[in-house]
Amino acid sequence: MRIAYLDCFSGISGDMFLGALLDAGVPAKLFESTVAALNIGARLEVSRLSRSGIAATKVDVYAHGEKELPREVFWEQRSHDHAHAHKYEHEHDHGHEHLELREHNYNQTQTQTSRVHTPISQEHEHGRGLKEIREIIHKASISDRAKNTALAIFEALGAAEAKIHNSDIEEIHFHEVGAVDALVDIICAAVGAESLAVDEIVCSPLNVGGGTVQCAHGVFPVPAPATVELLKGVPVYATGVQVELVTPTGAAIVKTLAKRFAPFPAMTIEKSGYGAGTRDLPGQANVVRLTIGESQDALAANTSQETISVLEANLDDLNPQVFGYAVDRLLDGGALDVFASPVQMKKSRPGTLLTVLAKPEDASKLIQIVFTETTTLGVRRREEQRQVLARKCITVATRWGQVRLKIASMNGTVTNYAPEYEDCRRIAAEHHVPLKSVMNEAMEAYRRALKG
Repeated sequence: MRIAYLDCFSGISGDMFLGALLDAGVPAKLFESTVAALNIGARLEVSRLSRSGIAATKVDVYAHGEKELPREVFWEQRSHDHAHAHKYEHEHDHGHEHLELREHNYNQTQTQTSRVHTPISQEHEHGRGLKEIREIIHKASISDRAKNTALAIFEALGAAEAKIHNSDIEEIHFHEVGAVDALVDIICAAVGAESLAVDEIVCSPLNVGGGTVQCAHGVFPVPAPATVELLKGVPVYATGVQVELVTPTGAAIVKTLAKRFAPFPAMTIEKSGYGAGTRDLPGQANVVRLTIGESQDALAANTSQETISVLEANLDDLNPQVFGYAVDRLLDGGALDVFASPVQMKKSRPGTLLTVLAKPEDASKLIQIVFTETTTLGVRRREEQRQVLARKCITVATRWGQVRLKIASMNGTVTNYAPEYEDCRRIAAEHHVPLKSVMNEAMEAYRRALKG
């Protein structure tokens, strides 16, 4: 199985990911043609530079001929410019003449720092909404798969922003997300990831950085609120660097593209690439590394791997009838599986170990159900990796009606199949026939279909 590994020891941003893709062999012409086809007045500039002795590829986005700055640099610069203008107003109250001088002052700063937009840029003041972003993506000359990936990244960002600002996702106008550089980063990330032609993208735990960051709504702690929301269920850490290392755009890209987060996998390396961040951090190579190769794990070649949350609670004083209701609530709440194991507890009391398997994003909700519906005083949680066989669902006809079957396969060979319990139960109740008869006939119908 061909895999790509993202090593985010210095975090990740949109431009860093694009740089790593190019450095690993994605053709620059692919990005250039993609950006040109967006028709939003953007172009790319690709350069080679060094970050703490590591040669890396840097990607800069130009909008209408001028370079876009990273969002934290943009808002830091803008805050500085507004403070400077306010001081100038206070010291030089000359009305009309002062306005012209202030704009001239800003333009000087703009030239010195390669700024793009004036402070009244509508893109940064009002941003773009999801409706406009969807239209841009749908019109783009890229594959349907890349369009779906780009939309998924934007919608992940939108959902995070909407929750943070207590707004509807369709009403959100992103100060950062709607900017030209974010559009280019995300759409090129989707196109570039597809061109890698890998079966799976795996990502390391993320170094998020520290300190504070200037955003559209003010100064926030690092990681920014939207980044924290996006990285739920993702392993993160901080090394003490007082800089934002994972941006919301970078978090949305990696959360959408990565199948799992794990240490460096067993693989035969074919090639690697380094994407440079904007800042040159002392004593730390501010790059993201992308490594591509063939997995050496024979099992991984036949299965997919995913991260799940395992929730456990010891119960010794719960009515068995209440336990059954709690299981139903957990399954209705999105649990992947719920089961019980007999255990011997303190003071030789017999008890029950409740185990819940869940998607990481559902874990908090399911923990709340455990506390609400059982007598436990504590729930243990851990993240584990599980191998999953390829699976699909088909429908077969029995004399009593249609029944769905779940089919699991490895290397294209069917290894397991079973009728859907709820379908068989419903048919058995409606037609007053034994449940086992319905299940047996469904399996026989599938075997006949295989022979035919």
